[in-house]
Amino acid sequence: MGLEFAQVLADNQSMVFSLALRYLRNRETAEELAQDVFLQFYRQIDQIESRAHATWWLRRAICHRSIDEMRKRKYRPSIGLEDVPEPSQGAAEGDPFLRGQIRKLIEALPEKARMVVLLRYQEDLDPTEISEMLEMPISTVKSHLHRSLTALRRELKPADPAVKEVCS
Repeated sequence: MGLEFAQVLADNQSMVFSLALRYLRNRETAEELAQDVFLQFYRQIDQIESRAHATWWLRRAICHRSIDEMRKRKYRPSIGLEDVPEPSQGAAEGDPFLRGQIRKLIEALPEKARMVVLLRYQEDLDPTEISEMLEMPISTVKSHLHRSLTALRRELKPADPAVKEVCS
C-alpha cells in the first residue's frame, strides 16, 4: 500500500508533538524530536503497511526518542510560556491549582512510568497496546500504572471531592 507522507503527517503531527511536549515539557526540544521522527519515518515509509501501522510506528518512535532525550540531557522540566494562560482566556474548568499539582506530580515520576501514564491517559491506550509500544511486559506496564496512581493519590490527599474524582 502506497502511503502519502503528507497525509500521514497531517493525521499524526499533533499526536507526535503532543507526546513529546507533555513528556519533555520543552517546546523546542519537542519540535526537534518530532521533526527527527518524521524524517526517519519518511526514509522508511516503504516499510509501513497501513495508516494504522504508521500511527503505531510514529507513536512508538516518539515515545522511545523522548525517553532517550530525557536520559541524554538529564533534562529537568521547567515552566514554559505555553503553561501561562493568555490574559484574554476565559476561566478554565476545574481547579487550575489541582491541574498544575497533578502535572508536577506526573513530571516527577520515573521516565518509563511517566511515559506509561501519558500513553494511558493522554493517548487512551490500553495496557496491552502500551506493552507493545514500549516493548515491556504487560505486568510491568500494569505495575507502573498502579504505583503511579497510588503515588498520585497519596500526594493529593483526597479530602477535597474534586481530588477524589481525579484520583478515582
